[in-house]
Amino acid sequence: MTPLRVFLADDHPIVREGLKTLINSNPEMEVVGEAADGATAIAGVNELDPDVVVMDVSMPGINGAKATAMLKDAKPNRKVLALTLHEERSYVRLLLDAGASGYVLKRSAADELIHAIKAVADGRVYLDPSLAGGVLETLRDKGNAAPSVRTGAELSERESEVLRLIALGYSNKEIAAKLELSVKTVETYKKRSVEKLGLRGRVDIVRYAADQGWTSSD
Repeated sequence: MTPLRVFLADDHPIVREGLKTLINSNPEMEVVGEAADGATAIAGVNELDPDVVVMDVSMPGINGAKATAMLKDAKPNRKVLALTLHEERSYVRLLLDAGASGYVLKRSAADELIHAIKAVADGRVYLDPSLAGGVLETLRDKGNAAPSVRTGAELSERESEVLRLIALGYSNKEIAAKLELSVKTVETYKKRSVEKLGLRGRVDIVRYAADQGWTSSD
């Protein structure tokens, strides 16, 4: 299995070194480049084309949000995971507007970052558990209204739980383990739910979750 190629952008050398050691200790991923400022990050990412960019928000020169927006403009399907000390919703909105696929706090546990990198690489939206509520509310506040849901559609408790976990960035395998179900059963619940509601994909699911107030990650 080819390891995920990760690019690190953080202006603190000690933090960057710690992140690199953590990521490289996981056999499923490796750091292929790093930068201490936005301009260097943009140049390095464009040259190396990594699978995931871990981007600090606060960097000198071109900040993380602007660098993210520029990278996404150049390549829309590029995966960027925002990493920051800031918990304010304004920062969450800033990164979402820029096109980040996820948001992780620096104070989060090491395995949370690894999980987030895998989720973003897999095309999922990752929300730091401690910020999930604020992020979903931000999605609603941005004017990204929940998709039109089919009249009379009602989900079972299990269907709702599966959709909520999908919105929080969990994979089918992780949901199966969390709910003590088979992966096939989770896939069935997901398929049944999106068909009932008329949802088209993960973005619709996240917006629907925001509209429902499914903000808890526990």
